[in-house]
Amino acid sequence: MRISIFGLIALFLAFGCTNSETKESDLPRIAIAGLAIESSTFSPATSDAAAFRTRVGEEIFSYYPFLDSGSVDKSRADWFPTLRGHAIPGGIVTREAYDSLVGVTLEMLKENLPYDGLFFDIHGAMSVEGLDDPEGDFIVKVREIVGTETLISTSMDLHGNVSKRLAENTDLITCYRMAPHEDALESKQRAVENMLDRLESGKGKPAYKAWIPVPILLPGEKTSTRIDPGKSLYAKIPSQTEKEGVIDAAIWIGYAWADEPRNHAVVMVTGDDEKAVSESAEYLANSFWDVRNEFEFVAPVATLDESLKMALASDKKPYMISDMGDNPTAGGAGDVTWTITEVLKRPEFKSPNGPTLIYASIPGPEFVEKAIAAGVGAEVEGTAGAAVDDRFAPPVPLKGTVEFIKEGDRAAEVEVVVRVGSAHVIVTKKRKPYHNESDFTELGLNPREADIVMVKIGYLVPELYNMRGDWVMALTPGGVDQDLERLGYKRINRPMFPLDKDMENPDLSTRFIPASDELK
Repeated sequence: MRISIFGLIALFLAFGCTNSETKESDLPRIAIAGLAIESSTFSPATSDAAAFRTRVGEEIFSYYPFLDSGSVDKSRADWFPTLRGHAIPGGIVTREAYDSLVGVTLEMLKENLPYDGLFFDIHGAMSVEGLDDPEGDFIVKVREIVGTETLISTSMDLHGNVSKRLAENTDLITCYRMAPHEDALESKQRAVENMLDRLESGKGKPAYKAWIPVPILLPGEKTSTRIDPGKSLYAKIPSQTEKEGVIDAAIWIGYAWADEPRNHAVVMVTGDDEKAVSESAEYLANSFWDVRNEFEFVAPVATLDESLKMALASDKKPYMISDMGDNPTAGGAGDVTWTITEVLKRPEFKSPNGPTLIYASIPGPEFVEKAIAAGVGAEVEGTAGAAVDDRFAPPVPLKGTVEFIKEGDRAAEVEVVVRVGSAHVIVTKKRKPYHNESDFTELGLNPREADIVMVKIGYLVPELYNMRGDWVMALTPGGVDQDLERLGYKRINRPMFPLDKDMENPDLSTRFIPASDELK
């Protein structure tokens, strides 16, 4: 649910009273907290508290199937869930939103002290106004409440960033091993079970944490684990975790569309055997560096004009085109109109009998209201998009027939399909990424029979990937532009590959991070 700051406070009070009425037991006491968002600092968009879907108290368990009532892991501890917030990737988070969400979390944590463990479920690529390293700031604030003895186990997206401060204040840490993230819940479960195992065995905090920053900054569209070298690189991880004295090992690609010193790749390994932990960390870090020149886009890439020409010449349906530069699943504003403006200029789509194209999507709340007033089957005219990011094109003029109206979507709220020539343009009240076939069929569209399906996304998520007849990724402008060199980084650490292609080999030796209870 999306709620106001006042609503969060009310929920905290309600759940706080409930959670404080706990029974004494011999089971470990474990709290849950976390905030997850990717935030592009190259987009003019901002994300407020309403952008986060927040689960508070017992509601959190609905997000974790492995903590369902009656599950083995649920029975292994007494659980004290606080607040877990997740937002569609977007612009930088407002300081007010960050302070309010973190503030509620901290107040809820105070209600049930002390804790033996805490599951810290974050993404790792959140940017906040006036604050470097928000996840590092967040975990320090958590430590100030729960103390240094509590075992914190952190789960992250592999596109997150692991600052030294975050590494210092967590005890166990892991991240996804697949992109697309088909193992997201599996990774979160691993983080929880690593923590439970350490608490039940009495081993507690690992003796060693190895942290190696790797000066590589690449987009997810070049580092997918579907293909090599990403596939082979991540396949090296399991054998390292099976070594005696190693608890977990992880490789973070990092997040390319934020301009902060912490934005770069990282390898971390935790365990109790100093030699094994160090060797595994250095092996993975050097393996990453050794294949740095082999990373290529996961699919063919081309200009928009070239992409459309390929799609129009193909007999494979649907021909998927990724409108990459404004991908809201990577942090784009989602309302850049450059691509749809260029598409509608083309003569091939002027006639209703032209090639069928589905465009998903462009936000336009005023256009949506006009479409609702006109009704299905009626003509509607107005503009959409570019309310947030108008750097590349102004609002797109749309004049066509209303084909479908759907209300009540959790993300978009209202979706309208308008046919302009042979193009079926999805206009939404609020931005929404389109991931599933049902996202289209519920709007009366049949994507499998369309000649072209164009989505604001980078690499295709599994369902769209499996549906494709063919696929190309279009190099379009926006807040998550794939041409990293034209983004204009000013604050990341340099040298950085691939921006500094001829840089010398970096020092990839192990940096041992002190345990959280040894910090000065």
